[in-house]
Amino acid sequence: MTIRSLGFLKYKIQPKVKTSLSEMFRCYKDVMRMFVLLVGPLQLSSYPSIKMVGIRTGLPLPSMWEILAQLTVYFMIEDYTNYWIHRFLHGKWGYENIHRVHHVYSAPIGFAAPYAHWLEVLILGIPTFLGPAIVPGHMITFWLWIALRQIEAIETHSGYYFPWTPTKYIPFYGGADYHDYHHYVGQQSQSNFASVFTYCDYIYGTDKGYRYHKKVLRKLKVQSRIYGTQNGGSYYAFTQDLKSE
Repeated sequence: MTIRSLGFLKYKIQPKVKTSLSEMFRCYKDVMRMFVLLVGPLQLSSYPSIKMVGIRTGLPLPSMWEILAQLTVYFMIEDYTNYWIHRFLHGKWGYENIHRVHHVYSAPIGFAAPYAHWLEVLILGIPTFLGPAIVPGHMITFWLWIALRQIEAIETHSGYYFPWTPTKYIPFYGGADYHDYHHYVGQQSQSNFASVFTYCDYIYGTDKGYRYHKKVLRKLKVQSRIYGTQNGGSYYAFTQDLKSE
């Protein structure tokens, strides 16, 4: 059973880009190597740091309101800090020496979310741990934070936008379509640096390229419908006319 047979291909953001199974496996293998050699040892040796910042591990367990409040703070701190680090990594030195590894996939896949230079993995670990260090909570909250952050990263790198995804109802949430544009533009991208939410891009004006891109796509969609109505529904003819202009 394939993605095509399940009908998911129509939700692919960059449908013309095909990633082979061998490419996916190579990405998975490199990511697992990074986890075994770098992330795993860091996690195993992190307990003293967790105790030092005041994250508690015993009873009482945190209330639901405490968890939600702390997770909100963690997301805000991580998002703002990650935004500026990401902008630095798109400078000439940062991109050529570190960040270019992550941009190997111009049409990202889920496995590519943690696919990065080892130094980038370490650097971006700082914003992730900064929130729990400033506002320490319970270990359960910390584990939930790490899990949610990884799930979000995989979702935004999935390369698919599903209209039924519940995250589209979260205010200022970027999502797969938003971050996919960042990878699509690649090295020259000075847009969509957001980690999770889009407010930093909006405040600092780094979403203008994306907004213009979406405006053009909406215009082309309307034109294609009009052209299709007038020419027997021939979208192919419409695209050929666009190329000839």
